Amino acid sequence: MALALTLPGPLGYAGRLPRRIEDLKGPAGGVILLPRNLSWPGMRECDVGDARRRRSLYGLLLSQGGRNDVARLVNAELLRQDWPLIRKSLDARLSRWCERRYRLARAAAPAGEPARG
Repeated sequence: MALALTLPGPLGYAGRLPRRIEDLKGPAGGVILLPRNLSWPGMRECDVGDARRRRSLYGLLLSQGGRNDVARLVNAELLRQDWPLIRKSLDARLSRWCERRYRLARAAAPAGEPARG
């Protein structure tokens, strides 16, 4: 992978990650098989229903995955739901970029209120 695609800026996140949150079409449940270049040693499968593992997976994909990996494996609704916890594990520049691009809220909204970004 080209170094420019891992850096912030015009060729960085924008070139590596999907343009819109609507492009994130990952499964909402079940077990997914990670690409070899993104899998942890001995762990190529991830149960999307396990919230803790899913948050780790999404952090890994946003940090190191390519556009197609992120679009295919990250579910937009689950990312919105998990974002307040995922953002803490990411580089601050990547977190801010995702919040602006995907309109993700920094904190979960109180029950009955819409999330604010």
